[in-house]
Amino acid sequence: MKFPLLAAFAAAALMFAQTPPLKRTIVAQADVSVPNHEAVIASVELAAGAFGGRHTHFGEEIAYIIEGELEVEIEGKPTQKLKAGQGFIIPAGAVHNPHNTGTTTAKLAAVFYVEKGKPLSTPAK
Repeated sequence: MKFPLLAAFAAAALMFAQTPPLKRTIVAQADVSVPNHEAVIASVELAAGAFGGRHTHFGEEIAYIIEGELEVEIEGKPTQKLKAGQGFIIPAGAVHNPHNTGTTTAKLAAVFYVEKGKPLSTPAK
């Protein structure tokens, strides 16, 4: 009798587990012509209504929106309102926060031109 109850609790925990709002899947990664730098190509998904969280990169982020709509907040600049078919560029070190303003998952293709050996993303205050 204890095992079915335990299984029910485990199933409930899985059902209510939080999925991260931002999912970044690296598709390709390689050195580039500038010493100590690399290019990282990633598939990015941001859940409906979610924020990606304030963060920075050790290099530029160049992104193309495949599906959905976003507001991209870059510290010190006006918020960009973008939709599928549009793109944006985040300067190296800029604090930014993407926000999916739509009702479906936003899907992006992103290229990061970053310092080799550094984390791809760093949380910002």
